[in-house]
Amino acid sequence: MSKNSTEHGNPVSNGLSTSLGALIMGIVFFLGVPGNLFIVWSILARTRQRSVTTILILNLACADSFLMALTIFFIIYLAKRTWVFGLIMCKCLFYLCNSNMYASVFLITLMSVHRLVAVLLPMRVSTLASKNIVRGVIGAMWLLVMTISVPSLVFRDVTVDTDKMNNTRLVCTPKHTLPQHVRLQYSLETVFGFILPYAVIITSYVLILKRLRQTKFRRKVRSEKLILAIVVMFGIFWLPYHTVNIIQVVSQWYPEDSTTREKLEDISQSIRAVTSAFAFISSCVNPVLYTFAGKSYIKQNGLAFMAKLFEATMDQIGNKKSRLMSKDTLETGKMDSISTGGVSPESGK
Repeated sequence: MSKNSTEHGNPVSNGLSTSLGALIMGIVFFLGVPGNLFIVWSILARTRQRSVTTILILNLACADSFLMALTIFFIIYLAKRTWVFGLIMCKCLFYLCNSNMYASVFLITLMSVHRLVAVLLPMRVSTLASKNIVRGVIGAMWLLVMTISVPSLVFRDVTVDTDKMNNTRLVCTPKHTLPQHVRLQYSLETVFGFILPYAVIITSYVLILKRLRQTKFRRKVRSEKLILAIVVMFGIFWLPYHTVNIIQVVSQWYPEDSTTREKLEDISQSIRAVTSAFAFISSCVNPVLYTFAGKSYIKQNGLAFMAKLFEATMDQIGNKKSRLMSKDTLETGKMDSISTGGVSPESGK
């Protein structure tokens, strides 16, 4: 434990920011924990057939459930405005939160890429994106997530902060000995946790829309709308957090005695608690999206409505491929008929 070494100030010094952050996380906890556990239960206990999309949603719900369970520690931290859980918990909790951020956006990226493969190569999607291949990719993803989250484990410490009234409190805060460490950690988070994944996601949906416009089949199945909603919500709730990261990185390019650097650090520190809490909302909003998507099944299927939703999205994907195959067969038959002078090959006449 070090003393007065918070190079970015005290992250819980702003009373309004910490109170608002604690309120947001309290709401997130009471909505997110039961909501995500219900998704996990629906898939494991009630879904008879699991598509690739369902497997990805299951992993996303497990990651979000685990993160929601951790919010109770941050609620206490923000409410008391002092860290009472020790150094090991300080490092581990922020490491796990950082891992969840990467896991969530990577899983959403995999959903988008899978939809791209399903649209561009509908006849080969079962081979290129089989369940075994997807499980292997998910396993590799979790190893990558645990590796690139290490900076949040290394650059964390419990420090003693003294305010203007000589009141002291313990703070779990980043501890960087060099400006390069600040740039490394927050650039890594924003580039690999937001910019690159969203570049892949946006590219995937541009290609999907381009492909759909080239075909007569333009009907969006439920799973495509659902995944697109997940992508948009994740971006909305994480954008403020990564904006603060960028501000903090930019501040490190100015000299230590620069007023610009001081202002940028004050801005990032004053809103860090709120933007971090706001980012947590993304982990509890998915159950709400699934509920709206599956509301037509609630009256008929009761608590099994979400399982029915996941099965229906898989059926729609299968039906889409069947329609495309039928369309190709029909067009081939027409061409054969034209080439034989209007005589159908099947008729033998």
